[in-house]
Amino acid sequence: MQSLLTSPSTHPLMAPRVATSGGYGERMASAFDDAVADFVTDLGASLAEVMSAASIGDAQLARSDATLEAYSLACAVIDTDDRHGDDELWAMITAFATRLDTGLAGATPQTMREAGMVMGRAKWLAKPSEFFDTLVAFDRREGSIHARTYINRAFRLGLALAAVDLVTSEPELRAIEAMRVMLLSTAPTERDWPAVSAPGPATVTAASGDSPAPTDADLAPARPLDELIAELDGLVGLAGVKAEVKLVANLLAVGNLRRERGLPTLAASHHLVFTGNPGTGKTTVARLLAQIYRTLGVVARGHLVETDRAGMVAGYVGQTALKVTAVFDSADQGVLLIDEAYTLARGDESDFGQEAIDTLVKLIEDRRDRIVVIAAGYPAEMADFVDANPGLRSRLPKTISFPDYDTEELVLIFRRLGERSRYTPDELATGKVRSFFETQPRDKGFGNARLVRNLFEAAVANHASRVVGLGQPSDEQLSTLVEQDIPEKLNG
Repeated sequence: MQSLLTSPSTHPLMAPRVATSGGYGERMASAFDDAVADFVTDLGASLAEVMSAASIGDAQLARSDATLEAYSLACAVIDTDDRHGDDELWAMITAFATRLDTGLAGATPQTMREAGMVMGRAKWLAKPSEFFDTLVAFDRREGSIHARTYINRAFRLGLALAAVDLVTSEPELRAIEAMRVMLLSTAPTERDWPAVSAPGPATVTAASGDSPAPTDADLAPARPLDELIAELDGLVGLAGVKAEVKLVANLLAVGNLRRERGLPTLAASHHLVFTGNPGTGKTTVARLLAQIYRTLGVVARGHLVETDRAGMVAGYVGQTALKVTAVFDSADQGVLLIDEAYTLARGDESDFGQEAIDTLVKLIEDRRDRIVVIAAGYPAEMADFVDANPGLRSRLPKTISFPDYDTEELVLIFRRLGERSRYTPDELATGKVRSFFETQPRDKGFGNARLVRNLFEAAVANHASRVVGLGQPSDEQLSTLVEQDIPEKLNG
């Protein structure tokens, strides 16, 4: 029988037989071993179907190739941070010693390092493998979803391997996510796949400080992580923000894998600082992150409560602490987003902003297992905010920066607003929209997506004034924005 891929004896990742045996804690390796087993079973079956269609090979050969693929993937993940630690190498030995005839049954981490079995393998993640390309070609021809199975199983395998170390390697997680994005970009798109049932979108409630928290009946079921990440990926721009949110999610997923196996996990703060100009997507990302936290078990309800200085600071002695507590109560088991948080640190001695900050720090600590706090605002001002109380910086250790959108991203946001409302700018209108954004000063406070919405709403108003005089406008006229609909400037 002929294999579609490289045979074990000539596979480039195979190393000479090594002589020394070793052991590894059963629980530490079991999650990774399970991930390997699932990869081999599912992808072996996928490749067997491809081979059967081509009248070559058999199920046993396909399973062997799937095992080699899992081994290649694992070696590449280990090599991404150059640590090549004992724990992850022992996990490799445990998982593959009985699956591959490579001498791993007599290996130790030291002999694996000496043999160079994982050295230089990280580059394997940079492009799709022959195995994956074979599945993609078959999917495009047959309408199957084997490539999606590969992506899901490879991602899980990578996370399970990253979970082996007590201190999870961020370079490994970034490499695993980059691999997932790369594979998704080359696989058939979602619309090319058969429909897969999934829960509807969650209802996210934004409440003010004196509003009650949503009831359980108000909340839709927790959404699958893959669905939430896909929605995140669908946002315009924000490449760096997406990478940081995915890192947060993957660190949590790895912690859950360890916890499920009764393994120790390092305590970590989930609170964040978002910095950037208005309209850069901070609230949108916060809503998604709240749902991600819910799906991954950080909070039980995952609703987002938005507040600001007015919702937290009172004008009388003793009232500010009560207002801050009420805001926390409404955000219980969810996420609290404090917009323009730096304004709490402004004011004279008679101002109660400092009392709000001090109460905030206490409640963050007291309710650390029940609520996640995201403080948002301009970059420089947020630095002053976290310095306003010695406990803030340690409780808000991670900052995610939201850059301004560039012109083409703003144009794309404009077009998406139109798609949702069934308006399409023609070529000349699109050019005028582009020119409008190119002439806007990109200074502090630049409105970004808010500016886009204002321009779109003004264009729609102009369009209405124009078409109302047409008598019986066609559907195309009712839905097309033309150059004269786009204003030269916005009032105010």
